Amino acid sequence: MKILRSLAASAAVLSAAVTAQVQAADVTLKFGHVGAPGSLFEASVNAYAQCVNDESNGKIEVQTFGSSQLGKDKELLQKLKLGQVDFALPSSVMSSVSDEFGVFEMPYIIKDREHMKRVQAELGDTFQAAAQAKGYHIVGYFENGFRHITNNTRPINVPSDLEGVKLRTPKSKWRLKMFKLYGANPTPMAFSEVFTALKTGVMDGQENPYAQIASAKFQEVQKYLSITGHVYTPAYILSSKKHFDKQPADVRKVLNSCAASTQTFVYRKAAALETELLDVIKAAGVQVNTADNAAFVRGSKPVYDEFASSVEGGAELVKRVQSLAN
Repeated sequence: MKILRSLAASAAVLSAAVTAQVQAADVTLKFGHVGAPGSLFEASVNAYAQCVNDESNGKIEVQTFGSSQLGKDKELLQKLKLGQVDFALPSSVMSSVSDEFGVFEMPYIIKDREHMKRVQAELGDTFQAAAQAKGYHIVGYFENGFRHITNNTRPINVPSDLEGVKLRTPKSKWRLKMFKLYGANPTPMAFSEVFTALKTGVMDGQENPYAQIASAKFQEVQKYLSITGHVYTPAYILSSKKHFDKQPADVRKVLNSCAASTQTFVYRKAAALETELLDVIKAAGVQVNTADNAAFVRGSKPVYDEFASSVEGGAELVKRVQSLAN
């Protein structure tokens, strides 16, 4: 009889554990992104997922899907609205969602991560309103990082060195305008297609942060890296406004809290990778040079002028971002 009672008690404990596991899986959220294994995007999204799991005591599960498994950037934006994906991590493509995000496409406008923090704190409502007007909601800010140019034609020291270079860019009209101004032949292309385009010569070069360059192994198919730092691109933890608002308040609280706390990890990781991954790129035999940033700044004025004149409130937005640099 004692044995039966012991078995019954064990069964009850097991049943309770199983029930707890079932309850733990009742909020499952999909997070899709384009980052390759070893990328900053992968590390960022995985850290966010772990934070959500920990803060919710396992009751909220964020499933992560990198390497464009759930779609490229534009597809992920569509799937957010359809409710097929809960989160995405767009970067430059946001300038095609709403004009306000184009301010981050202005060359050299963001000086460092502390500057970006101040922009987020002071102008976050502006960008949130812009996103929500298009049916999206910004849960938090991560980063893609400071972008540099790689190519197989020549080292890039000044804008004129880009003359005729076939350069892959993300889908951003301001990035296209910028590189056309410099004399390059820019072409928008999904990130997942870039390696093959570089290897086959369809593209001569591309521009990305070290974390994207190294994780995608562009150093295996590129001869030159020119350190330009021409644009700093934030990355946005993005959801559908409609679907995010439907989540219970306690779930939204955890999602928001983890977005804020994980940002600290992301910025530290990004700063560390800038040193580590530059060494990886150099070790692959890529020739590295530091570009003349002053020449690029001078050559970028027409892009600022066009943004200020063609985007409603553009001049004031640029002024406000620049005022937060120090």
